[in-house]
Amino acid sequence: MPPRAVTDPGRPPGPEARERPVICFLTGTLDAFGGAERMTATMANALARRGHRVHILSLCGAHSRFPLEAAVQHETLFEQRPSFRTHFPHTVARIRRYIRRHGISVLVEVDPLLTLFTLPACLGIDVRRVAWEHCNFDQDLGLPARRLARRLSARTCDRIVVLTELDREKWVRNLRCTNIDVIPNALAFPVPAQPAPRTSKTAVAVGRLTEVKGFDVLLQAWVSVAKVFPDWRLRIVGSGELLEPLTRLRDQLGLRELVRLEPARSDIEAVYQDASLLCLSSRYEGFPLVLVEAMAYGLPIIATNCETGVRALLTHGENAQVSAVDDPAGLARGIATVIGSPELADRLAEAGRRNVHRFAPDEIAARWERLLSGVLGETNAHEIGMA
Repeated sequence: MPPRAVTDPGRPPGPEARERPVICFLTGTLDAFGGAERMTATMANALARRGHRVHILSLCGAHSRFPLEAAVQHETLFEQRPSFRTHFPHTVARIRRYIRRHGISVLVEVDPLLTLFTLPACLGIDVRRVAWEHCNFDQDLGLPARRLARRLSARTCDRIVVLTELDREKWVRNLRCTNIDVIPNALAFPVPAQPAPRTSKTAVAVGRLTEVKGFDVLLQAWVSVAKVFPDWRLRIVGSGELLEPLTRLRDQLGLRELVRLEPARSDIEAVYQDASLLCLSSRYEGFPLVLVEAMAYGLPIIATNCETGVRALLTHGENAQVSAVDDPAGLARGIATVIGSPELADRLAEAGRRNVHRFAPDEIAARWERLLSGVLGETNAHEIGMA
């Protein structure tokens, strides 16, 4: 069901409707196959299943690419993405109207960039604000305003949630703030009872087709892999602006019959189930959810040593083969080493799957509950069973 557009201010709920604090995730959109979008849906669902009152407010996009629990109320400010520079006052006013109409207690900003809207929107309103950073602190994704927004978040939000200890240290060191909590991303599905059978001669890579994911490096690496293991195939699953350039590169490298480029899909579990190893070729990452998902399915991992999530999750030779960033030859060696050594592949797969339960949705939701308990204070915490 598409979210309802916010069209009128309505009336604030009465006291009887405010017995439990209301949590709202504010996000750019759910109408995209992205990690932040997937995690917003996952955490909203997990908290709703645990009895919390949960809203998701998208700036734009009429649909969610990910299923939502019936108890999660999803609405959108604009049906189509506007120019937020031109529509800045309207966006601020609509966020403010939504917060007041629904009696939002905690606003979780799914990107510190949203602080540019929420800071004026929340003036004079009794609402707690939490910024949820999905990006590596050293990256602004081409938006210099993100650096300003992080500074404002550090000074005005009750808490900042980052995905790794390395990123927490960077926030503390660079912005001299102490209101930082580390909560990693969660699996978007329960840990499978059994790992993937790993009987196919198929490697998989998953992610948006953007420069940051380094799929051009992976294609170059696969040329060397194919010379040694010509019966192996590579599936790259994702959508994005580089589909045509990557398709041309694949064909120029003579890999048309060996590499498939497939669109993003919501049933990503089926991709892992049919694979025998996972390749991650990123130039940088915040917290690559695909690694946790691959671990859950018992896939051996070959990855680039990019900050910060990879270094938080992987140890070379222990639960992955790790190579330098932008090094096709090194990545190819890692892939070939795992393919050529079933014993190593088994050991890496078992090590990854052994520790993946700490990323189960309920485990991560419990950590969010503890954080929200501190943000809301003891009175409200007891009301929602968080204390």
